[in-house]
Amino acid sequence: MLIGYARVSTQDQNPDLQRDALERAECKEIYIDRVTGTAAHRPELERARARLREGDTLVVWRLDRLGRSLKDLIEWVAYLEEQGVAFKSLQESIDTTTSTGKLVFHMFGALAEFERNLIRERTQAGLAAARARGRKGGRSKALSPVKRQRAVELYNNREVSVKEICAMFAISKPTLYSYVQESQNASKVKP
Repeated sequence: MLIGYARVSTQDQNPDLQRDALERAECKEIYIDRVTGTAAHRPELERARARLREGDTLVVWRLDRLGRSLKDLIEWVAYLEEQGVAFKSLQESIDTTTSTGKLVFHMFGALAEFERNLIRERTQAGLAAARARGRKGGRSKALSPVKRQRAVELYNNREVSVKEICAMFAISKPTLYSYVQESQNASKVKP
């Protein structure tokens, strides 16, 4: 069965162009979301996913209607392939039931992996260069050394609850615990 999915970015946009194209492609069911492409939660897409069965084909008007990014598209097609569901994009003439369609999508996947590797390499090179210049990176401490020491003392003396210490210094519990851990590690190093 051909199952169509369409998406428009706002309530004001009209999905008729997509719906008409999906009907011409002989989709038996069509699911339409009215949400921005960056929205992670798309209820109609989830309904379409739940409806798909092995041997079905998910049809979209254009690739950008399905995926929020190239990575997202690749994940979708990989999921569909695992489920035995084909994928078709009308505007790009991609159809994973054909050898050519599969090739095109595998090329997309290779490009996405290449892009991820480039980003990782650039990030690592940037961090190494920063370290070479003496920068440690990361977020600066929320409290001065004196205030950190006072917070740790209050924690160790058990004079005040953790919640009260956090409120007093306007820090979160994980931040307080990291200061406590840092203090314990520093005391282990000292002779």
